[in-house]
Amino acid sequence: MREITITANDAGRRLDRFLRKYLSNASLGEIYKLIRKDIKVDGKRRAQSYMLNEGEVITFYISDEALDALTGMAGKMSGAFGAQAGKMDKAAAAHGGKTSKAKRQFRIIYEDADVLIAGKPFGLLTHGDRFEKKNHLANQVKDYLIEKGEYEPAREKVFSPAPANRLDRNTTGLVLFGKTSAALKALNMMIRDDLADKYYLTIAHGIIEKPLVLRGNLTKDEESNKVQISEIKASELPAHTDELHRRNDDHSLPVLTVIEPLEILDFGDGMKATLVQVKLVTGRSHQIRAHLAGIGHPVVGDTKYAHVSATSRTALRMIDRLNEHLAREYKLQTQLLHAYRISFADEGLPEDLAYLSGKSFTAPLPPAFCKVLEGAGSEFKSKPIYQNN
Repeated sequence: MREITITANDAGRRLDRFLRKYLSNASLGEIYKLIRKDIKVDGKRRAQSYMLNEGEVITFYISDEALDALTGMAGKMSGAFGAQAGKMDKAAAAHGGKTSKAKRQFRIIYEDADVLIAGKPFGLLTHGDRFEKKNHLANQVKDYLIEKGEYEPAREKVFSPAPANRLDRNTTGLVLFGKTSAALKALNMMIRDDLADKYYLTIAHGIIEKPLVLRGNLTKDEESNKVQISEIKASELPAHTDELHRRNDDHSLPVLTVIEPLEILDFGDGMKATLVQVKLVTGRSHQIRAHLAGIGHPVVGDTKYAHVSATSRTALRMIDRLNEHLAREYKLQTQLLHAYRISFADEGLPEDLAYLSGKSFTAPLPPAFCKVLEGAGSEFKSKPIYQNN
C-alpha cells in the first residue's frame, strides 16, 4: 500500500486523467480496473471523472513493486530514500557539484511567481526529441526552477513547468512557460483564444512594398518535415479568425499570417531584401517560412523553401546569389527568424493572469541577425522597439 497527497498543481484534474500521467506505464484498462478495485481518495471509492482537490490523499492498495512498475520507477529509489536523493542532487547543483542538469543557455526576459518568459537562443530545441532528450529549453527551465527551490519534482506527481508555445530549433526569441499548473492552463487558453499576439522579425528576399494578410491551407509531409500552403490569398483586410482553429475536410489546417514591411535592405550588386514584422495569427509548423516563400519572398538563408514559388530563373538566381553572399560574408547557413515580441490583450485574460493585461515583452535581436542588418546599412537597430512594459 502507498499513499500520495494531491498538491495545488495536481488539483482540478479528473482522477482518471491524473492517473494516466502518474501511471505512465499502465494501459487505460489497467487504470480503470485500479479505480474500481484498488484505489481510494480520502478513504472513499471515487468515479473516474472525480475532480481531485488539493490535500486529498490517494491510497493505492497494491504492492510497492507493482506500483513502481506502473509508474516507471521500478529499479529506482523511492519513498524516503528517493526524496533524500532529490535533496542531495538539489544541494549539489546549488554548490556546483556534478549533476545531470542541462547547461543553461536561455535568457530570462520576464519572471514572476507564475510565469517565466524565456529568450531561446539559436540551435536549441524547445522540447526534446528522439535525438536530444536532455539538453533542451524545457529541461533547462526546469533545472533553473529546481535550483531556485520553486519546483520540487519529488513533491509533484504529474505536473512540471512547461512551455505554452514552441519555436523551431533555429528560430530564436520568446517562449512562455507556466511555472504552476494554473498559469500553464491560463497561458494555453490565452494563445488558443488569440489573447496573446506573437510578432516575429525576419528578412525576406526581394522588395515587399505594402502590408499583406496572407491566408491559405497548410499540409505537412512528416517524412520530409516540410509543409505546403495551397490557395494562398492576399488582401489588406484581416480575415475572420473564428474558423482558423478547425481542421479542413482534407485534413489541411487554415493559416493566417500578417506581414508588415519595415525597411528595404540593399546588400549591393542588385541584391535587395525586406526586413518585415510578421504577426503569427495561427501558429503552424514552418508557417512563416512557407507563406513568404509561397508569394515569392522566401526568408533569407532558408534553403528548404527558397525555390517554392520563384516565378522565373532570374528570380531563382537572385535568391541563390543573396543566400550565397550571406553565407560567405556572415556564415549564415539557415533562416533568420526571431520571435521578438508578445503582447497580451487589454481585457479577457484569465483571472489568474489578469495582471498581464495590456503588457508587451520583447527579446533583443541575436548577434547574427544584427550583423546582417548592419551589413545592409540598416537603420532599424536604432529604433526603440525593445522596451518591455
